[in-house]
Amino acid sequence: MEQTHTSNTGTAVTPGAQRRVLVVEDDTTIVEAISARLRAEGFLVQTATDGPAAVDAAEAWQPDLMVLDVMLPGFDGLEVCRRVQAQRPVPVLMLTARDDETDMLVGLGVGADDYMTKPFSMRELAARVHVLLRRVERAAQAAVTPRSGILRLGELEIDHAQRRVRVRGDDVHLTPTEFDLLVCLANTPRAVLSREQLLAEVWDWADASGTRTVDSHIKALRRKIGAERIRTVHGVGYALETPAP
Repeated sequence: MEQTHTSNTGTAVTPGAQRRVLVVEDDTTIVEAISARLRAEGFLVQTATDGPAAVDAAEAWQPDLMVLDVMLPGFDGLEVCRRVQAQRPVPVLMLTARDDETDMLVGLGVGADDYMTKPFSMRELAARVHVLLRRVERAAQAAVTPRSGILRLGELEIDHAQRRVRVRGDDVHLTPTEFDLLVCLANTPRAVLSREQLLAEVWDWADASGTRTVDSHIKALRRKIGAERIRTVHGVGYALETPAP
């Protein structure tokens, strides 16, 4: 019988079922610190220090998740993300040295699921890695036993079984996180959900320090389905607008 141990974030880890994390970062101090923390959490870790090496490692090693810095030699993390996601879907936690919303939105647009701005705590990074992997597991389970039916809210159509979204009959490509965020809002149309509620429901993350992540994903979602479909309630949160009955 396999033994398990509990990580520092309380997650049970089975050595025979360790998840693979590819850490892509060109700063030696940072990459060593991230790698040490994730190994202590029970993950198998490989590293790459430039764009081409990252793409090659992702193809050869097939990681379950990538921690990916934006600024890299060779080509940047955005291009790494594009190329890796073209090969196979991989959850990506993107790291940026600048608190620049444009960088964040571009990163989300090429397939990143979450981002963190440097400097960050290793504890929070490890927690977010666990959260992303749990979301992948939940999505896989939902694919096996999907919700039936198609939800139509005016010109917006959400197909739960196929995880597809259409606006005016045209397919809209959403990342897994964007789809889950839209579904969360659509479950209670016109009702205002706070950033903290969305963070807890979609990211399974209870720390209010992550509410900027919610804001950036909302902006990315608005660009794809139409800004008028998501209403901001200042100081509270967001609501999905629907046609009047």
